[in-house]
Amino acid sequence: MAIITLTTDLGDKDIYQAALKGSIYKLLPTVNIVDITNSVAAFNVQQAAFILKNSFYYFPEDTVHLIGIDTVYNDHTKYLAVRYKKHYFVGADNGIFSLMFDAEPEEIVEINIMQDLKFLHFPLADIFVKAACHLAQGGKLTEIGIPVHDIENKMNLQPVIEKNLIKGVVIYIDSFQNVITNITKEFFNSVQQGRRFVLNFKRNETINHLSWHYNEVPVGEKLCLFGISDHLEIAINKGNASGLLGLNLNDKVIIEFQ
Repeated sequence: MAIITLTTDLGDKDIYQAALKGSIYKLLPTVNIVDITNSVAAFNVQQAAFILKNSFYYFPEDTVHLIGIDTVYNDHTKYLAVRYKKHYFVGADNGIFSLMFDAEPEEIVEINIMQDLKFLHFPLADIFVKAACHLAQGGKLTEIGIPVHDIENKMNLQPVIEKNLIKGVVIYIDSFQNVITNITKEFFNSVQQGRRFVLNFKRNETINHLSWHYNEVPVGEKLCLFGISDHLEIAINKGNASGLLGLNLNDKVIIEFQ
């Protein structure tokens, strides 16, 4: 069965999500629609990119990932369909693809499906749906668009090395209020090289031990670990790390190696 996933900022209180799903089922009644999330903060391309980048590869090859972030028509933004690591992605060329992908896509087209004017304010339910359903049925990218090579480029904020320090920032806070930084496991290991470390963050809090799982410390105690995204997380066992530790998006964290 064909799969189309949704990553959007449509929420679940209005008609928009229902209109999107209904439009998909009209064109492809047998498709399996999977919500990755419809709760991305409005227009937050970075948040959507982080979620989709760390979840798409759990799906079977040829899954179509429809991205509904900042898609309202304007004169400057193109709509793209992309093949990357044997998956398909349909979204606006607003920087999200450059934030998600670690390598060059296998194929990119600028979608040239004719816009239905009654959906001018909501192209998700028109152009995006038609493109996604076409791909979900095994259609070719070149049948819905013109090949292109350039995409809008945005850069993820990278951690910085200074002497015996890594300086990073908070890039995501999940629904459990775990605090996720931009320091990856690979980057950490390349700098640590077996040395002891101290993780410093707000309110003069420190952690000097990497945990393997959240229950490794007593309930209510703070910890750090590399989670499912392979990014360094600051958490509290069965607690609210963001709120209790005062950590928010873009806050700095520093790892000192000894």
